[in-house]
Amino acid sequence: MSQVNAQLKERVRTFWQEHPCGTKFADAPPGSKRFYELVEAHRYEKEWHIPDAAGFADATDLKVLEIGCGLGTDGAQFAKAGADYTGIDLTDAAVELARKRFELFQLPGTFRVADAEGLDFPDNSFDVVYSHGVLHHTPDTAGAIKEVHRVLKPGGRAVVMLYHRDSYNYRVNISLLRRGGVHLLRWPVGVKLVHLLTGESEEALREHAARLKSEHSYLSSEEFLSQNTDGAGNPLARVYSRKEAAELFSDFSEVELRTYFLNKKWLPILGLILPRSIEKQMASRWGWHLWIYATK
Repeated sequence: MSQVNAQLKERVRTFWQEHPCGTKFADAPPGSKRFYELVEAHRYEKEWHIPDAAGFADATDLKVLEIGCGLGTDGAQFAKAGADYTGIDLTDAAVELARKRFELFQLPGTFRVADAEGLDFPDNSFDVVYSHGVLHHTPDTAGAIKEVHRVLKPGGRAVVMLYHRDSYNYRVNISLLRRGGVHLLRWPVGVKLVHLLTGESEEALREHAARLKSEHSYLSSEEFLSQNTDGAGNPLARVYSRKEAAELFSDFSEVELRTYFLNKKWLPILGLILPRSIEKQMASRWGWHLWIYATK
């Protein structure tokens, strides 16, 4: 690994250690039973497609590895379905919270801190490798996917979600609306206005404002994308077209691509009244989440 990538990965590790994914969606003490219940309810209400898209119910008796276990929300669904589940994460914070969840809800599973770019498992170890919204945050995404291929058994399946370049969220929300509106954050009244228009917390908006004023690179394409996906300070996020995703998984024998999650929050007015059937159709073309189903 190059020194630049090593430094970047340490920044990624530090960010997610301080901001375990999903914790902001629950106003209960982290690690409490209520905390996990609230996180799960929010996740599957907002991203209602996940249980079917991930195939939790089909995992009975399969050896499943989740790369980027987060709080153990999806992992718990695999375990409930009867999978032999292993969860890994780059951060101690996530592994501790995920392990605590499994203990509280009396679910079987194994957890460890590990790096997706260098998995410490033998070749041909798992029936399924699942990773939702994680591998676009590691410096060597292609290397991580080669590791996914290596640890899968012949005929095993990778189920991976990456951010979609040709999505409404990237092409319109991030590239146009947020990039244009971010200049309002230079003034306190602009922070309040953006808060009223978007519902984003003033605290989060003030953090973006501070970075806009102090970091010369904030408005560069790569930096702006990273900081406007998973929060101000996020050091790395990438987006992929369908063609780019297919190339990443070219070592696999079969690859299927689907898109989900329109993120209606960023559809003015329409998002409030959009029927789920129409939302699903729109998401299948312009969804923010690009799911890759790849068979070894």
